[in-house]
Amino acid sequence: MKKIILSMMAIFAFGFANAQDGASFGVKGGLDLVSVKTDAGSENATGFFIGGFAEFGIADKFMLQPGLNYHTASKTVEDVKYKFNYLSIPVLVKYEIAEKFNLMAGPSLYYSLESDDDDKTRFNFDLGASYGITENFFVEPRYAIGLTGDAKVSHLLIGVGYKF
Repeated sequence: MKKIILSMMAIFAFGFANAQDGASFGVKGGLDLVSVKTDAGSENATGFFIGGFAEFGIADKFMLQPGLNYHTASKTVEDVKYKFNYLSIPVLVKYEIAEKFNLMAGPSLYYSLESDDDDKTRFNFDLGASYGITENFFVEPRYAIGLTGDAKVSHLLIGVGYKF
């Protein structure tokens, strides 16, 4: 796990050192559809996420977008309420395939604020796209595929954002 965290820090440092187009910052938020799969079965919950991001140009048509988000969702099953509260740190590489339209992919680290487990950290791989409605306002669907843990926790994120 230390190697993965150090790798993510290196990506951050690379992005800051090689920012060619300057940096932009923004906020985003939206719907979070959570899927939890275990050996015993699967459960789904609905919630929301909110957070901020920075965006750095790293090459022609390529951008690095690290962020920090808060996620919350809950579900009641047979009078038992399950809560999912996470902080996530996605490190996405965006590629502009057409004016206003980008594809994105990259790792994300999720830290559970509710779990009683010893290991509260999960790693996901994000795939998504963004479309710029205006120069500053955009929509962004993204899927965070759960990679680690006994329970694979994945997120379908449908968000909107604003770049300052």
